[in-house]
Amino acid sequence: MERALAVVEPTETAKELLYEAGIIADGLDADLVLTHITTEQEYGARRDAMESLMSSSANYTAGEAEEGATQFARDIGDEVLSELDVAYQVTGYLGNKAEKILDAAEEYDCDHVFITGRQRSPTGKALFGDATQKVILDFDHPVTVLTE
Repeated sequence: MERALAVVEPTETAKELLYEAGIIADGLDADLVLTHITTEQEYGARRDAMESLMSSSANYTAGEAEEGATQFARDIGDEVLSELDVAYQVTGYLGNKAEKILDAAEEYDCDHVFITGRQRSPTGKALFGDATQKVILDFDHPVTVLTE
């Protein structure tokens, strides 16, 4: 492993996984990239809420959503990885979670992905899709998944 992508989420499980990814990256002297993806649905809800509170001339843009996602990744990285001697980069995206994870892994030339997953039945995956499953199937390198 030379460079790993760790997907940052606001859960204790994701923080545990990030800490473990940091230990592994530190031990292998590998680079670590942290990313958070804001989905279109989350962006729309937040945009609507902000626009209802602010004047009609105020906008919550896609660029601001990506900046917020990047800042979130940085904040979680600072919180979780402060005890470790591991360098990391941060990035944030707006869009489909699985697609953006795969895009980030390619953009940063990552050879490993750390991601959390949910326990979901095969029928649930078929009906609703599953970002973790798509990453596992479409990423050409190892994927480490931690479920709750």
